[in-house]
Amino acid sequence: MRTAIFPGSFDPFTAGHLDVLDSALKLFDKVIVAVGYNSNKAAGFFPVDIRMKIIRDSIKQYGKRVDVCCYKELTIELCHRLGVNFIVRGLRTTTDFEFEGVIAQANRVLDPDVVTVYVQASHEYSFISSTVVRDLLIHNGDATPFMPQGVDIKKYIKARKELKK
Repeated sequence: MRTAIFPGSFDPFTAGHLDVLDSALKLFDKVIVAVGYNSNKAAGFFPVDIRMKIIRDSIKQYGKRVDVCCYKELTIELCHRLGVNFIVRGLRTTTDFEFEGVIAQANRVLDPDVVTVYVQASHEYSFISSTVVRDLLIHNGDATPFMPQGVDIKKYIKARKELKK
């Protein structure tokens, strides 16, 4: 069985992420969406447990072909721990390609047997980023058009506010 890890901070998981996941499932039998703690980013808009719930709401249609986990180690170390040799990364722009290329090269030095596979986002999702969605949410905008169908983002905003109290 060919399994890949789809790592990211997913703060939050968007329709663009789901688009990349859908394409990755055409290449792999199973994909593990791995929510990482990015040391370059602040604590995050949503706590990791809420991010994972949003992802689980988004992936129900895939059944056992998609798992969700969280991790703190390097992605390459997660690959070793789970016995996975493929990393999926989504690309929206040439800037993404340059950024992801550097990370893929470093991972290749750390373990030449782990291959990074780039999945181009569909045109209709190429402008969606978690940063844009977070900005909408912070300013009480409607992020629904940028979220996977079936995700009630307002429920998670409410849960976030409850945690902040």
